[in-house]
Amino acid sequence: MERDSTVRRIRAQQNQQKQPDCGDEAAALNGLRSRKHKPEVSAGLLGESSAVLLLLGFVCLLWLLVLLSLQQLIISSPGLFNALRARKHLERITSVGPRTVGSPENEIMTVNYLLDQIEQIRTESQTGPHSITVDVQRPTGSFSIDFLGGFTSYYDRVTNIAVKLEPKTTAQHFMLANCHFDSVANSLGASDDAVSCSVMLEVLHSLANLSTPLKHGIIFLFNGAEENILQASHGFITQHPWAQQVRAFVNLEAAGVGGKEVVFQTGPENPWLVQAYVRAAVHPFASVVGQEVFQSGVIPSDTDFRIYRDFGKIPGIDLAFIENGFIYHTKYDTPERIHTDSIQRAGGRYMRDLACAACVAVLSWFVALLTVLIVALLVTLAGRSMFWYSHFYAAVCLYGSAAVGKILLIHTLAKNLYYGGVSGVDLSERFFDVSLLLWCCALLFLTQRGLCSAYVPMMMVVFPLASKLLLTKHFRARGASLQYSVLYLTGLAVPYVHIMFLIWVVFEIFTPILGRSGTEIPPDVVLASLITLATVILSSYFMHFIYLTCSTRRILAGLGSVFVLMFVLVCCGLFFPYSADPSSPRPKRIFVQHSTRVLHALDGAVERSDSGLWINSLDYSGMQHITPHIPQINDSIRSRCSEQLPYCGFPWFLPVKSLVKKNWYLPAPEVSPEAPLQFRLLSRQDTEWGTVKMSFEAKGPSHMSLYLRPHAGASLMGWSFGDGTPRFDLSGEYFVFYSHGLDAPAWSFWLEIQVNVPPDEGLISLAVSSHYFFGPDRHSEQLESLLKRFPAWAFPSSWVSTYHMYRY
Repeated sequence: MERDSTVRRIRAQQNQQKQPDCGDEAAALNGLRSRKHKPEVSAGLLGESSAVLLLLGFVCLLWLLVLLSLQQLIISSPGLFNALRARKHLERITSVGPRTVGSPENEIMTVNYLLDQIEQIRTESQTGPHSITVDVQRPTGSFSIDFLGGFTSYYDRVTNIAVKLEPKTTAQHFMLANCHFDSVANSLGASDDAVSCSVMLEVLHSLANLSTPLKHGIIFLFNGAEENILQASHGFITQHPWAQQVRAFVNLEAAGVGGKEVVFQTGPENPWLVQAYVRAAVHPFASVVGQEVFQSGVIPSDTDFRIYRDFGKIPGIDLAFIENGFIYHTKYDTPERIHTDSIQRAGGRYMRDLACAACVAVLSWFVALLTVLIVALLVTLAGRSMFWYSHFYAAVCLYGSAAVGKILLIHTLAKNLYYGGVSGVDLSERFFDVSLLLWCCALLFLTQRGLCSAYVPMMMVVFPLASKLLLTKHFRARGASLQYSVLYLTGLAVPYVHIMFLIWVVFEIFTPILGRSGTEIPPDVVLASLITLATVILSSYFMHFIYLTCSTRRILAGLGSVFVLMFVLVCCGLFFPYSADPSSPRPKRIFVQHSTRVLHALDGAVERSDSGLWINSLDYSGMQHITPHIPQINDSIRSRCSEQLPYCGFPWFLPVKSLVKKNWYLPAPEVSPEAPLQFRLLSRQDTEWGTVKMSFEAKGPSHMSLYLRPHAGASLMGWSFGDGTPRFDLSGEYFVFYSHGLDAPAWSFWLEIQVNVPPDEGLISLAVSSHYFFGPDRHSEQLESLLKRFPAWAFPSSWVSTYHMYRY
């Protein structure tokens, strides 16, 4: 041990003449320690200003490269595909307005336009080597899905337009191209998914007019019921005779508006699909990281990819636009926001020291995360949650400065209080090895789990290690010279630009999602955690520079000043979350239903009824920013969940009550739709195996929700939906979603209930909600009056609904 210390002192003394003057900071901090030997000064250190300028310049340059590359990816390229013609299709499809399932806009107007265009393409290409066959399918069926906690979906006569393009000599194998032309209520659905259908029309036109026949055929599926949780695609892949000939598929979707489409799901297996995409695409753009994040369930969305994969058992590729997800599923999703170019694209002591250094690094990250989470909670408690929704870089300044400052502070304290007798050059080498070790651990873990994302830590191991080995001789001879620093950062450029691109993708996707993730999850905590994670990843190989820098005092002071300034500005309410700016809207999403609730007793008599405007906020801020504009909407009218009623006694359109627990109920007159719900019990019989089988019939609008809640002593054993096995959520309730197209018959179904102990209040509570999204029943005078009072930055999706509860 004495020999080792002597060597270190000799090395420090030999290099002492070459180091810059670092001031008295180290001496002052070292005075806090009680050591027998004098503190040693490190050799070849960078000045504080040089280190800051180098790192800031490096990060800014790479971020500029990421943004430039994203612009380059959507630059148009010449070819047979005519983006201007596709844009005309887009404008015609969206010109009819929102296209909800069952509406004339969806089932008649859009269908007729698509059929007319397909017929024109067929007529134009009659003399060519291809034939076109068109089939309009209106399937009926049901299935269970584990999306949103799990529920059952039933559909009746929804619309599919299937177009088969094949050589006139026929084909045995087909690829499926899928888009959907329906939209959510209150949105034109330009990006989701009219633009994809426009692209498919133009692709059909281009391929049909080729002079050389295709080797295999293509089925273009324009499906009319995707927003109703993937119903039309299920009808095609499970019932259409052409489905048996499909060998692979391409699904065109959207989670944003415009930009570059990204491949975010492929498979299962069959890597040839990805290889074919890479060969065919002018600017291929894909990430297995995106696939594994999407399939983990953390993104509250799903696509037809799941249906074709799970029910069709065929491999495929899922492509989607991801940019500007703030206006996804809102009134701002209009054709003019989609760029034409986007359409065109479509051992020993050292090991102990290394372990200690790794602990310091992990400790700095943990303290940074803890600090940032505390700040996020303080911001939330101050009522300033989501200030970043329309000012993203304000969040980067607030949470990023806190995270970077804490990491830097922990390492500065370790450098001066714990490692006072070790040269900065030795420490920089040690913490480079720590970064390398931790990335190797990440590589080993992901590889062991069989995740394709393992290529990311592989890049973060190979490139830094190679550059460090090449610079070792230079570093040992001259220390942290400017030349060494520039070459070191150059070696990090490739993995870091890719990491920064992935970080951009994460924030581009998750920031808008936090505006519709419900009232229960504090979004600032999530965003602050993501910013801290990005900071930790980017700082991994920058720890090397902390120990090569003479001082960090001014850097810490600067970061502290930025944090304090931003925290004060945020708490003062300078950054308002929402924006009605047409060029970059950041709307607040709200659901408003004018609803009438009727509760029936066991004998069928009306037990209780009421009516009101039921209001749901889709983000954490609730009605905080709405109350100043509409004082009647305040906490005094907050609604509570009636646990004894199915789904809390409210007309939920989808099973999201666990995400949206804050609701408001403003009393209003009764609604009287022209096509009211007709519901009746057709039959009830006791079976020989001790169960009770009941058959029902419901007739109402195109969208209905069924909620079932068995009473104590009874259990639901079977039903007529899906595979016959009931699916329920954690509270023991069952949710069935229903929709139909035009001219559908009454909805008939049966339930089979096991009676263990005969309950006093019947066997089951059953509720049916009717949702009127279009036509004369969609609005009421009270609803229209309320909607006019919402501020411009609010986007209230509105409809009329009824809730009828029965006991049997």
